[in-house]
Amino acid sequence: MLHVDMDAFYASVEIRERPELASVPVVVGGVGGRGVVCSANYLAREYGVRSAMPTAHARRLAPHAVFLPPQFSLYSETSRGVMAIFRDITPLVEPLSLDEAFLDVGGALRRLGLTSAGVGELVRERVYEAHQITCSVGVGPTKFLAKLASGMCKPDGMMVVPRGAVLDFLHPLPVSALWGVGAKTAARLEQVGLETVADVAATPLPRLRRMIGVALAEHLHALSQGHDDRKVVPEYREKSVGAEETFEVDHYDRSLLRRELLRLAERSAGSLRAKGLRGRTVSIKVRFSDFTTITRSRTLSVPTDVTQEVYRTAAELLETQVPEGAVRLIGVRVEQLIESDADGEQLMFDAPERGWREAEQAADQARSRFGNLAIRPASLLGATPERSGEFEPKPE
Repeated sequence: MLHVDMDAFYASVEIRERPELASVPVVVGGVGGRGVVCSANYLAREYGVRSAMPTAHARRLAPHAVFLPPQFSLYSETSRGVMAIFRDITPLVEPLSLDEAFLDVGGALRRLGLTSAGVGELVRERVYEAHQITCSVGVGPTKFLAKLASGMCKPDGMMVVPRGAVLDFLHPLPVSALWGVGAKTAARLEQVGLETVADVAATPLPRLRRMIGVALAEHLHALSQGHDDRKVVPEYREKSVGAEETFEVDHYDRSLLRRELLRLAERSAGSLRAKGLRGRTVSIKVRFSDFTTITRSRTLSVPTDVTQEVYRTAAELLETQVPEGAVRLIGVRVEQLIESDADGEQLMFDAPERGWREAEQAADQARSRFGNLAIRPASLLGATPERSGEFEPKPE
């Protein structure tokens, strides 16, 4: 298994386009007052700048850094080129995001006449030659070990974990290295004296179950022994479709928030229809001014791709399950997706009124011909709140 992770991907692509920035700290993210850091090169990280940090805080840490707004179309184009290189080496490629992927190269070793480490070097060379950006590669017998290794050799490195040296590599590491151990679980384990992976491996499974629960105990105990039976899954099926917005100023006004939900529901449902998908679960995401973030969801009786149904559910969740407060970010997401023709549309006594889908499909056709503003809900024609327009990562 290989885990390939691009180094400071967004920032690296920007520096490739502007080589004069190679020797200075570079931060990519929202440049407005409510912006958030999406990526920072390693010179910026030396000053403490990190992804998901408010841009205003990053400016205080590195006032001499170059701050750039993100160009997602450029990053997507580069990502497609990088993934094509991976697939030229092996068809077993599982992208995790724009800038990282798992590769199963077991079947490619004989064809290429290389060791797994040789394939890792080949990947790094081809990516740099084609795109002038670097990546770090972890090589190991399992996905967990490969991903762990890639994180330990950044930037622009490669680490190989041989099958015979798995436990020697794994056991000295802190418990936080285990996939699934967050800050709270790590603190709980450390309170009972389990500070390293070796400590978890040496703990009898029944005792570990009593400490942290059956499922998590069995998962962590297997990882601590070097076991991870997950395969590389090259067929990617979209799990959810959604949209979110960060406001330039916090908002309390529920009528304004409902209008924004309608705007986001329109975008989300439009994406579903364009992709031939419907979803059964509608969820909303709300981030308050203190960065506290909550999500609330409801599962529908019938999968939908209709804006009005998505909006109605999202608005009800806002009114009934979200406390009052100053809202920084709001989002809508549709989950549990199926293909529109995967199951025939089931008619039910309590199903929503018919006609909205047909009207929205006609509106889609008009927008595709005359532009996105050709047809809009009347309530969205007035003034809109100032929005940063940038995706806001989860704060660290």
